[in-house]
Amino acid sequence: MTKRFRTETLALHASRKVDPVTGAVSPPLYLSTTFQRDADGGYSTGFEYIRDGHPNREMLERTLAALEFGTDAIAFSSGTAASLAVFQSIGRGHIIATHDAYHGTLHQLADLVAGWGTEISFVDTTSLAEVTHAIRDDTRLLWIETPSNPLLRVSDIAALHELIHGRNIALAVDNTIATPIMQQPLALGADIVVHSSTKYIGGHSDVAGGVVVGRDHPILESARNYLVRAGAVPSAFDCWLMQRSIATLPLRARLHAENALALAHFLDQHDSVTQVDYPGLSTHPDHTVAARQMNGFGGVLSFRVNGGEAEAMRVAACVRLFIRATSLGGVESLIEHRASVEGPDSHAPANLLRLSVGIENVDDLITDLSHALDAISS
Repeated sequence: MTKRFRTETLALHASRKVDPVTGAVSPPLYLSTTFQRDADGGYSTGFEYIRDGHPNREMLERTLAALEFGTDAIAFSSGTAASLAVFQSIGRGHIIATHDAYHGTLHQLADLVAGWGTEISFVDTTSLAEVTHAIRDDTRLLWIETPSNPLLRVSDIAALHELIHGRNIALAVDNTIATPIMQQPLALGADIVVHSSTKYIGGHSDVAGGVVVGRDHPILESARNYLVRAGAVPSAFDCWLMQRSIATLPLRARLHAENALALAHFLDQHDSVTQVDYPGLSTHPDHTVAARQMNGFGGVLSFRVNGGEAEAMRVAACVRLFIRATSLGGVESLIEHRASVEGPDSHAPANLLRLSVGIENVDDLITDLSHALDAISS
């Protein structure tokens, strides 16, 4: 099917079938944790117990594999469970990771993975020179987050693939902010793609999940074994909700990106804003790379206001449509002061605000931000 249909069609039909018993067009929810065994002891349906496999999870995994042009996908109960499944597959080998990344991933690497005896080097993966310098004989994984969180830096996936080709180093990409619609890392040479499907794939801020996708790579087998042994499985209902949401992902992703680009241009011209971090702007340091490897620039941007933390918090306090909440990728627009969310070890500037741009009318969003920015300019 991946060779026959385009993204919008895959999102709806990659694993969708009319129910053969009832004729239901909408995929059913199977609220069962265990499945009947055959008289001869086999499992001809392919399902035994929810931890090992489930009809709703299998449907979701087939859809996500198709969207990322992979051979297999493994669905998890959260994005952090998915990333940890990749990290544990390396054993004691060395990991190179993007230094500007989701703080949960950074803490996971520093606090958990390093405790297993795995060494981690945090570098600027937009710099081929820095990555080259960090490579060691025992390096087994290059983990990149692109676009990154919260500075929206863009690493060159194809160039990094060429850099490590033939070195027995796996290239894994956190593709959460880009979504499978805006960026397909496997087509650019990545071995593994990871999503926090809590974000754009779920898309409605009502379900948590994660996914690991790849093409016939040993990490996939290790990740599925970790899923079963650690029990980090999503519920049937969570998988059903994700599957429901994916049908509109192409439409939502494009509107998120369209609105974000308009907001970025507005903020870039505002006197109370000192910097806008969004790869869709020609002034962004990675704009050329982003334009080449992405199909759009995503729905997340950061901007820095005149002043410090007090001024940034004041802007966040004065919005009316934007909701002051963490996370990203939902249909509603969110604003957050990233440094205070991440805590004292945050690398985010004190005057930085991150926006997850929703699907509201963009003129209303611009009016809302304009009103809030007036609070620090008056």
